[in-house]
Amino acid sequence: MSTGIAEMGSTAGRDDRKTARFIAENLKPFKASRIESDFTFVRELLRTPGINQGRPGVAPPNLDNPDHESFFFLDGERHRKRRASVAAYFTPKAVLTRYLPLMQRTMDEQIAELRRKGSAALADMTLQLASNVTMEVVGLTNSDNRDLTRVIRALMNSNFFLRMPRWAAPVLKPLLMWVYRYQRSKLIEALYNDHIVPAAEARRKEPKDDVISYMVKENYSKEAMVIECQTYAGAGVSATREFIVLAAWQMFDHPDLLKRFLDGDEADQFAILEEMLRLDPVGNYMYRQSTIEVPSPDGGHAIKPGDVIAINVREVNIDPKVVGECPYQIDPDRPKRTKFTGSWMSFGDGPHRCPGAQVALHETRVFLDRLFRVPGIRLVKAPELVLAVQTQGYELRGCILACDKA
Repeated sequence: MSTGIAEMGSTAGRDDRKTARFIAENLKPFKASRIESDFTFVRELLRTPGINQGRPGVAPPNLDNPDHESFFFLDGERHRKRRASVAAYFTPKAVLTRYLPLMQRTMDEQIAELRRKGSAALADMTLQLASNVTMEVVGLTNSDNRDLTRVIRALMNSNFFLRMPRWAAPVLKPLLMWVYRYQRSKLIEALYNDHIVPAAEARRKEPKDDVISYMVKENYSKEAMVIECQTYAGAGVSATREFIVLAAWQMFDHPDLLKRFLDGDEADQFAILEEMLRLDPVGNYMYRQSTIEVPSPDGGHAIKPGDVIAINVREVNIDPKVVGECPYQIDPDRPKRTKFTGSWMSFGDGPHRCPGAQVALHETRVFLDRLFRVPGIRLVKAPELVLAVQTQGYELRGCILACDKA
């Protein structure tokens, strides 16, 4: 598997990637039958019926009651119907009328606090925005948001077996499984009793246009509510949080792009952000499991039923056959030349393309537009890269900002 790092040459141009070497040296994919990184073939796979969601390292879906399994992990007609039922949460109208005002209020508070103190941890600021917006989408708005965020983060990081060396997990798993189960059960009880129950009780009295209201209406079980809230909250909080930090880091290092971003309209701002995400996708691998046979594009071994496919998003996004010249360089005008979407495969493709992509892009745009207009804003300490095995990517921590005090 190529990382792209050794391929730098006279035609490659500038390398603007922040996380490529770290990921190549530290992240190994979950067990898979094959790894794919050809853009055209991967796009075809993601759009092909019979290439289903795969999630190595996570419990298999409960298809005994598929209506109460998160729609993220369903396929075919079941997935289509469930996705259609939540589509209203992610429409442009929902972004503009429900989430954008919340983003702006949150940033008003964040910027006021930053200017009062004169410095802040960037990851804390991005966590607050991502959490506020995600919990509004889900409907977990009747409890302490900071405690809810803590519980969600702890649940996402609770499987410490994933962080062990592969040789150690088989030895230690039988000994430590009771610790894992105990810790996880405590967190699940906290999520359900302290956060889901108050929200569900409020929605029974007054339904809203959110996930909790839908689950109450459909009479979801406790287990099903927990699974759905974890899935939405984990994806919405973690991925968006890291992307905002990454984009801010890139802006500090590229004053020309920052100027273009601040001077540009919304479309130009999105083009810049999507190019950054193309180079440094937060999740490095997507997984699919085939139920059909698919010929290999190069005449090699065909994909067989049962094969688990690990899609290397980072490599797909720099495939020179489709991204063109200087594949490692941030170039907001690239989509105009190539006629491809700016985010490439960073949000996936096909029926499982990330439903919250526009929400995440708006969050990032609003955050950065407000942050970089703060007088004297500057980077005091660059972020440090932390491996995120559960989400198959990276986290960025320890970034410190400073500004002129108000």
